[in-house]
Amino acid sequence: MALLDGHAPQAVAEAARLLAAGGLVAFPTETVYGLGARADDDAAVARIFAAKGRPADHPLIVHVADADGAQAFAAELPPLARRLMAAFWPGPLTVIVARREGIAAAAAGGQGTIGLRCPAHPVAQALLRSAATLGVPGVAGPSANRFGRVSPTRAAHVVGEFDADLAVLDGGDCEVGIESSIVDCSRGHPVLLRPGVLARERIEAAAGEPLRDVAAAGLAGSTPRAPGSLVSHYAPRATLRLMPATALRTALEVLPADALAKQGSSRLAVYSRSVAPPPRLHARRMPDDPAAAAHELFSVLREFDDEGVQLIWVEEPPDGPAWEGVRDRLQRAAAP
Repeated sequence: MALLDGHAPQAVAEAARLLAAGGLVAFPTETVYGLGARADDDAAVARIFAAKGRPADHPLIVHVADADGAQAFAAELPPLARRLMAAFWPGPLTVIVARREGIAAAAAGGQGTIGLRCPAHPVAQALLRSAATLGVPGVAGPSANRFGRVSPTRAAHVVGEFDADLAVLDGGDCEVGIESSIVDCSRGHPVLLRPGVLARERIEAAAGEPLRDVAAAGLAGSTPRAPGSLVSHYAPRATLRLMPATALRTALEVLPADALAKQGSSRLAVYSRSVAPPPRLHARRMPDDPAAAAHELFSVLREFDDEGVQLIWVEEPPDGPAWEGVRDRLQRAAAP
């Protein structure tokens, strides 16, 4: 595997050349690492689906260097989308808009809409701008992991997922740690398709109206397909069970002492804010701050997998919009 220094201009230029030639490059964003291909080349995008084992009708997000770059892929940018882009780009927000005919059909999963994002990570920005000089208008980039599994937040995570010939731009640990919020701007009113770390109130303030939720608004089946919307997603190899604090505390109290001594410490891991597990178990304390919890979430789940545990018991995050993104990822990771 070609591990490239994302802070070295010559490495970024090499990665841009690979993208321009139709190859794949893993690259850092502020959310998670992406597996990128030039979005205007359907054959190149098909290599992403093949590498990840991802269904070809499950759309990808296209990364652009700035708002002007969105014009290449959007049939139009409605005022709602422009307001959100002005407020949060570059940053962890994806807008879904009508797709320009004749471009990025594979990246859009065959839909008439497309998800666009301008990442804030300096290495991603450098890559997008370098690739643009070679005629690449944007980079399709889902998370750089096997489909449905835990997203990568550092280059080493990507190295552990794919074949040795994949080029990986190493830009250090991702700051945010979970994927972007996705807002559908294609239907006149903002619809939240996936929560992230951006507070709901901030998005609504920029949009100028309340966000609609797919389920609450009765929109299930009528909104565009979006990344991360499957019931089961972001799953570690171990079975993850999400529990209220009281249920987690009770479950730990009734663990048989002999089972704990013989196999509990190797089979079971606990990730909790308020419940102290027995000392023999693999355990991490979930931060009280939702942004800090988001930053470390996927890394912690990968650490538990590396430790060979079979069960992960996780305390439910607190209620409220600040924890919405973390709660969404854990609920999907725990789904059958």
